[in-house]
Amino acid sequence: MGYAVSAIRAIATATLLAAVALNIANVVGRYFLDAPIAWAEEVMLFLQVGVVFLCAVAVSHEGRHIRMDVVLELLPPLPRRVLTYLAGVVEIAVAIAVTWLAAPLVRMLWEFDQRSQAADLPLWIPQGLVPLGFALIALVTAVRLLRK
Repeated sequence: MGYAVSAIRAIATATLLAAVALNIANVVGRYFLDAPIAWAEEVMLFLQVGVVFLCAVAVSHEGRHIRMDVVLELLPPLPRRVLTYLAGVVEIAVAIAVTWLAAPLVRMLWEFDQRSQAADLPLWIPQGLVPLGFALIALVTAVRLLRK
């Protein structure tokens, strides 16, 4: 699982670098060449969505979410482990629910061939990152819990 998460991190890094490069190209085009890239902002937004959901998988794999754990840290080891495990189970349940609810929307976008306005990209691609990201979150969280 570690190699897969490393690959996801590499893809997220490449995605972020692509968004930065596109932003720089758009700035140069807009302010120096008087020729902005009309679709740049839309594509950068889609790339940012990709970065967020890909990085969320890595965060879930490591169990490094932002959380209020002051009380948890005060508990003895056994109740702490039980509550940590329970939180992981809830995380998996929420991730599965979001995947289950988002997948039909992505399928409809694909079936209707809906496209973005400026870049004319199929909207199922950026929207598909939501259920994909949450499905991967459920998977890596389950693996993390099983390893403990």
